Amino acid sequence: MSAAPAIAVDIAVEAEAWGEEARWRPLAERVAAAVAARPELIVPEAAELSLVLTDDARIRILNRDWRGFDKPTNVLSFPAADADEEEPGPLLGDVVVARETTEREATEEGKAFEDHLAHLLVHGLLHLFGFDHETDAEAEEMEALEVEILAGLGVADPYDDTTN
Repeated sequence: MSAAPAIAVDIAVEAEAWGEEARWRPLAERVAAAVAARPELIVPEAAELSLVLTDDARIRILNRDWRGFDKPTNVLSFPAADADEEEPGPLLGDVVVARETTEREATEEGKAFEDHLAHLLVHGLLHLFGFDHETDAEAEEMEALEVEILAGLGVADPYDDTTN
């Protein structure tokens, strides 16, 4: 049995509040490996992910310009593949995470920051593989996969309100 293809992670830190890139690399690589190991995903050889750690001001601009929502959000994904392509190419795309929103949500939900960040990274990566949550059925499928991946990482079900 061969090992799942790896996803190389390139991290750009755009906001000082994140600190050094090295602080987040182990978590990002663990998440990428857990996603790559999923049998339902086609992970190309030499797959690459660009992770951008930014702030609310920058993600607000991206959210406004690309999605039409003039407000910050926690995570945005920008797949490199066109929506009509069946398989992603080696360059999967960009996942952009806002520090302030992520931190605020983790605090409000009583979650460890790293656990919430892991969830957002899984969520963002699944978008790069074509998953979405526009319909209830899509949301249920995506959330179930997120929960399974996160459980493998030792992170509690982020959708279980009884644990918060």
